[in-house]
Amino acid sequence: MSNNYQIHIDTALVRRLIAEQFPQWAHLPIRPVEFGGWDNRTFHLGDHMSVKLPSGEEYAPKVEKEQYWLPKLAPLLPLPISTPLAMGRPSEDYPYNWSVYKWIDGETASPERITDLSQFARELAKFLCALQKLPLTDNPIKSPEDGERGGPLSAYDSEAREAISALRNRIDSVAVTEIWNEAMASVWQKPPVWVHGDIAIGNLLVKHGKLSAVIDFGGLGIGDPSCDLAIAWTLFKGESRDAFRSAMKIDQATWARGRGWALWKALIVCAGLPGTDPLALAESWRVLDEILADTIF
Repeated sequence: MSNNYQIHIDTALVRRLIAEQFPQWAHLPIRPVEFGGWDNRTFHLGDHMSVKLPSGEEYAPKVEKEQYWLPKLAPLLPLPISTPLAMGRPSEDYPYNWSVYKWIDGETASPERITDLSQFARELAKFLCALQKLPLTDNPIKSPEDGERGGPLSAYDSEAREAISALRNRIDSVAVTEIWNEAMASVWQKPPVWVHGDIAIGNLLVKHGKLSAVIDFGGLGIGDPSCDLAIAWTLFKGESRDAFRSAMKIDQATWARGRGWALWKALIVCAGLPGTDPLALAESWRVLDEILADTIF
């Protein structure tokens, strides 16, 4: 994580990059978006486009992946997704590829912006099921390596246990360990399926109270779909969580791994492990409490 935040990404940098590489858009105003993301920094470009720049070296390869795959997947999915318009190249000011996207209207998902959370859960499940059913043809993405979304959750086993140990005086470590062990008890044994890789509130858009689009496919991959289930504990609860699980038609073992993904992320942020976002601390404690309260399948 050492390279992530040494690059100063601001409006002035984006303005220079646009002027150098896409002068046809140089006259358009540029401003940061309200929710700029962790892996990327995102900016409005005029009223109908956005610019997305990876925040560090490890996120840079995702640019070409999105540029290649999103135009192919978009016509096959039931909701709008990010549409790349151009790919910027490295320059003296910025060392990675970057993207210009079509702007999609909508607000970042949050409970207060959603009219019916259970219906929202069903619509999201419909999208994810459609994504999972897409064929793995036309030069599909390679099988995930350890630590990649779609790969085994066990890649984070030592990190999760380190966090549990660090938090042992602040959490019910016995209960948390039981939940984690259940997540570790199985692996995906079916053929690989498409996964979004980062189904989080910042990547779900709401319009008129309903799910309107899914964005940021940097984590797109193939493999175990459990990584896309963490939203069940980060956004949904009670009836809406039940609606999500029912619509996903997920077996118990995959559901347990999905809860493991949510648990891992909450634990490492609460423990302040390197590379985590301190601004997400309060939310991570809330998610951890939610997971501990939901121990019955």
